[in-house]
Amino acid sequence: MTEDDIALDRSLRPRSLEEYVGQTAIKERLEIYIRAAAERGEPLDHVLISGPPGLGKTCLAHVISNELGASIRTTSGPAIERPGDMVAILTNMDDRSVLFIDEIHRLNRSAEEALYPAMEDFLYDWVAGKGPSARTYRIRLPRFTLIGATTRAGLLPSPLRDRFGISIRLDFYSPGELYQVVKRSAGILGIEIDEEGAREISLRARGTPRVANRLLKRLRDYAQVKASGVIDLQVAKNGLDMLDIDARGLDLMDRRMLEVIIKNYGGGPVGVETLSAAVGEEPETIEDVYEPYLMQVGFLQRTSRGRMVTQAAYSHLGVRGPAEQVRLV
Repeated sequence: MTEDDIALDRSLRPRSLEEYVGQTAIKERLEIYIRAAAERGEPLDHVLISGPPGLGKTCLAHVISNELGASIRTTSGPAIERPGDMVAILTNMDDRSVLFIDEIHRLNRSAEEALYPAMEDFLYDWVAGKGPSARTYRIRLPRFTLIGATTRAGLLPSPLRDRFGISIRLDFYSPGELYQVVKRSAGILGIEIDEEGAREISLRARGTPRVANRLLKRLRDYAQVKASGVIDLQVAKNGLDMLDIDARGLDLMDRRMLEVIIKNYGGGPVGVETLSAAVGEEPETIEDVYEPYLMQVGFLQRTSRGRMVTQAAYSHLGVRGPAEQVRLV
């Protein structure tokens, strides 16, 4: 992405809880926690944000820092390789500032252990030397709020997960909420779109704001070249069909996964490693990106024996399912 693209994406991010669309119950709780911490003059308790990709975990972290009136330092789990990296970040923070760690489940184990006393007591014990001559130094850290984001909360060790006082799980957005996201983004980007066009995008956006904004940008290109520049219902349908996004928001890989399970494995069950080899996609990508939405819309089941396709998926793909075959017999 160019600097202009990055700046454009940042311009779409909400800056306050009022601008943040959806997740109403979460926003109400956060508003109480933030106000109470501000009245006591204390840093907000540490926050863990989990959920599938694209639901606004990074956006919410920046919104929290804005609501606190605090600066924010952003990094990711894989970027912190040693405890010294973690200490260097923490000692250079301001009092009551925010540290945001994306993909916190990929944090190095030794760096993770350095976080424990820092999160609890804002202290870090540094050992210099080895053997009998080793000496321990205690470093007092600024009072900070750690916000961790993860798509796989189950991979977080219990000692780390238990140190977060506030745990948030983001859910998929409804079409009505995504409609608000599309209209807001269209206004910021200066895109002409009518209500029917915006609703069509919201219905095919997989319940995910990031996908909705991506589709909006691609339809802007389509409308500019193939139409009058306005995204109406017909332009939205034609553009989304060109992108191979069907009426339920499934793309080529979603449909390929379902078809492979049906044709090669009789509808399942099939293990994720086997499915990964069959479709040529990493198991982690299948579990984090594709499966959550397919399960959300009721097309896929995750069982102890493996993944299974539901009757609804057969109907959506226009394939005769097991139940229909039994009735015919």
